[in-house]
Parts: sequence; C-alpha cells; structure tokens
Amino acid sequence: MSKQNFELINDEIKNRFIKLKKNNPEKLIPRLNFSWSNWGFGMESLEDSLNRLKKAGINYIELHGNHYSDDLGYNLNDTLNLLNKYEIKVSGICGMFSDENDLSSNSHLSRQAAIDYVKREVDFVKKVGGHYLLVVPGAVGRPNAYDNTEFIRSAETLKKLGDLFVDNNIKAAIEPVRADEVSLVHNVHEAKRYINTVNHKGINHINGDLYHMQTEETHIGNAILDADDQLVNLHLADSNRGELGSGFLDLDTVIMALYLIGFNKPGRFITAEPLGVGSDPYAAMHAIQDTKSLDQLVINSVEYFRYREKILLENFN
Repeated sequence: MSKQNFELINDEIKNRFIKLKKNNPEKLIPRLNFSWSNWGFGMESLEDSLNRLKKAGINYIELHGNHYSDDLGYNLNDTLNLLNKYEIKVSGICGMFSDENDLSSNSHLSRQAAIDYVKREVDFVKKVGGHYLLVVPGAVGRPNAYDNTEFIRSAETLKKLGDLFVDNNIKAAIEPVRADEVSLVHNVHEAKRYINTVNHKGINHINGDLYHMQTEETHIGNAILDADDQLVNLHLADSNRGELGSGFLDLDTVIMALYLIGFNKPGRFITAEPLGVGSDPYAAMHAIQDTKSLDQLVINSVEYFRYREKILLENFN
C-alpha cells in the first residue's frame, strides 16, 4: 500500500535523523532543554509552581508575563530568591496580549499599553536571567480583524521596541497562533513575513506552539525545519491540548526535527503548555486549579517526553 503524503514527509525526517545519528552522534549528546510555562497553573503562588517543577526534575520555567502595570506582577527580589532556593532557571517570559494591550489595535491607547507592557517584561526577563519574551502580534481571543491594515500597524508598533530587545540581549519570539484565537500571524511562514515587515535586527525569532501548528501548518516537522535557527522556543501540548501522551500527536517526528535543527543547545527550549481546549485560554490564569491534578499533569508530560526522546536517541535506528 502506498503511503500518505504526511507519512512520506515523516520518512524524510526520520531518514535525515538516522543519518545524523550515524555520522554525527556527538551532535545528539546534549538533551533538549525542558521548561514549563506556569501561567496555566492559575492563581497558585510562584513558590508552589517551582516546588512542583523541581520535584518533577524540571530545571527551567517560562514565567507568566504578569506585569500588567507598574504595581502588578512578580516582585523581582522575591522571584530571584525563589529561583535560587529551588535551583531553577528562567527560560523566558510568556507575554500576554489581550485587547487591552494589543500591538495591532486601532486604539492608540491599547498600542501604547502594549509598548509599556513589553518594556516592563523585557526589563524583568533580563534581570531574572531569561532568554526571550514571547510576543503575539494581535490580541489572543480576538479572531476577527479590526481592519485590513492591522498587520502593518502591529509591525510598526513592535519595531519601536527593536532597540530595546537588542540593548537588553533578549530575543523577541513571535508566536503564530491558530485562527480561532487571533486575527493575524497563524503559522511559521506568516511569522517570517511579519518579522521581515518589522525589519529590525532585534525582532528576529519565533515561538512555535504544537497545538496551533496542528491546524495552521501543513506538516509540523517541516514547519520546525523551516523555522530553523529562528525558533527559540516550542510550546508543547498533545493534540487535545492536554498532557503529552494523552492524544495522537506524533511527538517522535517533532523531537527528530528539533535535533535536526540543532535545537539541543543553550538558549533554546521546549516548554510544556497544556492548557486544554477553548477559544480564549487566558481564563486559565485566573483559575484555582486542583493541585494534585497539576502535579500529575507535569509528571506525566515530562516523563513521556523524556521516554520518547530516550528511545529515539539510544535505541532507534
């Protein structure tokens, strides 16, 4: 029986991975840096989140970008003390963009709020030792466009912040999000076009998300290869936006593609973000979650990922 188109692409990635493993095994020695995005933990304290991750053997955290004003968000000294206590490092900051701080908004007040928000988060992520700030070009939870110039408006607004990213050595990671949640920039190709439109050396990286990629990319593995060195972080969730291993996501092909682009190096991260289904995931940040369920969610996800990674690197041929 002839193979389906996606299977043919899977085979190409698999064959390239086998060749890399055979000819350059040293390139597969470092493991991928596993992180966790904590904003889906809801209202619990940062210490409880760090404690959970440490118990699961996770050494990086993507912090909730919760500095919505000068008086809100994580306190710097408290955060540094907790990170030191649990010996966990910051991968980056998950920027949160709603209609109140929308880079593409037709309201100058909303765009200014987005600029001010990014300034606060870039300052914070630098001080806590993170590598990137996730940037969404339009508001999450607003799938309908304001008008036909919002793409340009967003790019021009973000360009004003390009020097800020360069001066602080922080990567602006543009995240494509599925069309059910945002009105613009839905896949890697569109993220690259957006970056080219911004046209600033400080805006040059991408944050992928497996859940969004399922509906917006023709093939997730190929999209990872296409993003290549611009990819700085990849959000992980299974096909049901749940814990890894609970759906039908082809995680093996994802892992092989990541190793093919040399993603197993400092400053590059895979970050679990299983939020559950829904058109507006931001509701999760205000929820009071069941602690035991979160504990199991984390353990199951990291163990399944490391299990599949181990099989590919040690037993696969």
